[in-house]
Amino acid sequence: MGEINNVIEVKNLVKKYGAFDAVKNISFEVKKGEIFTFLGPNGAGKTTTVKILTGILKHSSGNVKILGLDAAGEMDDIKKRIGLVPDQPYIYPYLTAFEYMRMIGDVYGVCVEEQKKKIPELFEMFDLERRRGEIIDSFSHGMKQKLVISGVLLHRPEIMFLDEPLVGLDPKSARTVKDLFKKLAENGTSIFMCTHVLEIAQKLSDRICIINGGEILALDTFENLSKNVSVGADLEAVYLNLTAGEN
Repeated sequence: MGEINNVIEVKNLVKKYGAFDAVKNISFEVKKGEIFTFLGPNGAGKTTTVKILTGILKHSSGNVKILGLDAAGEMDDIKKRIGLVPDQPYIYPYLTAFEYMRMIGDVYGVCVEEQKKKIPELFEMFDLERRRGEIIDSFSHGMKQKLVISGVLLHRPEIMFLDEPLVGLDPKSARTVKDLFKKLAENGTSIFMCTHVLEIAQKLSDRICIINGGEILALDTFENLSKNVSVGADLEAVYLNLTAGEN
């Protein structure tokens, strides 16, 4: 089988909760090595979509393919090849940071020698080395977020799903993460990101998808989206124009 260009393919995706449609017949694709950003107000359907793409939720109808595999029947195989940084870093509170990383490595089949090399590198990158022996329950939100990102990077996923990845990070760590995302994408990792930080979305994204009320309002590069609003418009102006200023 040749290399897959579209690592995510979503066609006519619907998610219903009773009579309520959280996601309404949306379609899009994400390319290999692309930073694809999902924007929208609270309750727009962003997190629901991420949960479907990562196997946390099942969709009501439509088709989802991840890395050429059908999410409806091959999600166990998909999960081995993707990584998720959720909006809340729910991780085992009474493990130490090092124990957590070893557990992640073992779950994803990272050999011990690779773990011994990679874990110290990641701890150094995120300034966690001196806290490696402390239990996670003592960590701040930002430190937990850095640990979750480290755990995802340990097993080298082909797609990273990021739901508000910079929340709680100090400026230095946020810069480290932004630079890292660019480098990963350049090396072929696809990044699917949800964020409310429009400045970051504008600077990092190859393409931007704006969703509201479970429906896609626009999907294009920032340059093309801005042409439809006014000359010189930033992403905030584009976003507010399309969503009528909703939060």
